[in-house]
Amino acid sequence: MDIVRSPISTLNHIYDISGVEVGQHFYWKIGGFQVHGQVLITSWIVIAVLLGSATIAVRDPQTIPTGGQNFVEYILEFFRDLTRTQIGEEEYGPWVPFIGTMFLFIFVSNWLGALLPWGILKLPQGELAAPTNDINTTVALALLTSVAYFYAGLTKKGLCYFGKYIQPTPILLPINILEDFTKPLSLSFRLFGNILADELVVAVPVSLVPLVVPIPVMFLGLFTSGIQALIFATLAAAYIGESMEGHH
Repeated sequence: MDIVRSPISTLNHIYDISGVEVGQHFYWKIGGFQVHGQVLITSWIVIAVLLGSATIAVRDPQTIPTGGQNFVEYILEFFRDLTRTQIGEEEYGPWVPFIGTMFLFIFVSNWLGALLPWGILKLPQGELAAPTNDINTTVALALLTSVAYFYAGLTKKGLCYFGKYIQPTPILLPINILEDFTKPLSLSFRLFGNILADELVVAVPVSLVPLVVPIPVMFLGLFTSGIQALIFATLAAAYIGESMEGHH
């Protein structure tokens, strides 16, 4: 009886730990679900910034691009080059929008988190911050990437895609399966940890010397934020390319 009771007790403890939270959160009830309201608010702001910027930049397209249109086309060319390098010349085309969207959402989220004084806007509970400062956002982005590379592999190879798990030898089956779990974990925790650490590093000097010292730290944070967006997008494209090529 004690042997049966022990696993049940362990599962109960695990369930209790899953309810532990870091910081305070502003919750919304949507249907039967409870969601982080501050993450939705800042995510909508990021989406509005992206849609507004794109609309303004290309509202009057010209045959010879100038100004904002020229800048947008430069960004699109950058996404094409990034995706082509990681996925390959023949297969990269359909994946440019996905990789570009990932990069832009993370990049703008990180920069708005570093530049905007979110603390000025008061909420009933918790405080506003960059969407990527919340583990739920980074995990969602990582899971989207996982769905994308599974879809890419299955579309290209069908059920033969799963043959990669026993290559080069069936002995590596557990390790190859584990690899598909570690990919989204590494993507999500790398992005979340770096953005959270960056905001904490900026917050401490701001609280001590609010005028001069934080400025170089903020510039470093902007640089780090851009690098994190590039790393995430590059790894996402590399995973998709790997799933279609069938080699590591």
